[in-house]
Amino acid sequence: MIINSQSKIKAEENGLYLVSTPIGNLKDITFRAVETLKKSSYILCEDTRVSRNLLERYEIKTRLISNHKFNELKNLRKIINLLKSGEIISLICDAGTPSISDPGAILVNECIKNNIKITPIPGPSAVTIAVSMSGFSEKFIFYGFLPEKKKAIESVLNKISRFEETCVFFISPKKINKIIPELKKNFRGRKIVFCREISKIYEEFIRTNVDDLEKFNKELKGELTIVISEKKVEKNHSLELDESDMNIIDKMINKLTIKEITEIISKNKDIPKKKIYNYCLKLKNES
Repeated sequence: MIINSQSKIKAEENGLYLVSTPIGNLKDITFRAVETLKKSSYILCEDTRVSRNLLERYEIKTRLISNHKFNELKNLRKIINLLKSGEIISLICDAGTPSISDPGAILVNECIKNNIKITPIPGPSAVTIAVSMSGFSEKFIFYGFLPEKKKAIESVLNKISRFEETCVFFISPKKINKIIPELKKNFRGRKIVFCREISKIYEEFIRTNVDDLEKFNKELKGELTIVISEKKVEKNHSLELDESDMNIIDKMINKLTIKEITEIISKNKDIPKKKIYNYCLKLKNES
């Protein structure tokens, strides 16, 4: 399949291009991404075998340079010199947006130091896809890949469980059963979605409650994107204003409107808004 685009990359727009590539389905690539890769002098990629599948699909003949976590420091000076000489270089990863849980951050920072232009070419991202279909709050924190060591994993899960927002992280399928006890310990009362093979033929979204989690009886294939729902903040179930509530209202009564105060107090209380409103009105009339 050949894609032709009317837009053109100008000759003078040299620099580093961060090009997002499909996370599974090879059709999930933009016209601009294909055009940029074709115009590049070199394409930096993690695994040349993986990248060639995509490039051959779109008849992209640009030269590949292997650039992964084990050689990116070694490549750095050579790439910076090429960029300084006016070359257009694209950085891609095996899937998704480069430099996010993938190699690239070292090169990006070196480009910033050397005042080399960096241009992102947006596209697929497992993180935003997983959050968008989770049904959870759109306010989220993203950790990336969980660490290797058991103690480090326990520490990270404990840390991110304290956030009230939706939590997202990546994990290898080989580790998933090892972290289930920690998930149940740290994320009680929350919902969870396991996203695997996103956009591929065996795409699967496994939804359940964290409290109901059981170990998987077979190894899941492909890296997993895990989304855990936002933490529910327990409301105070008192139906009457207590002394603390009254003190807070007393401090706000001359600074905010009665409506604003009522909304603030009722947000974390089950007290009827009418009771809060009437108390505020009484204070206003007394002042």
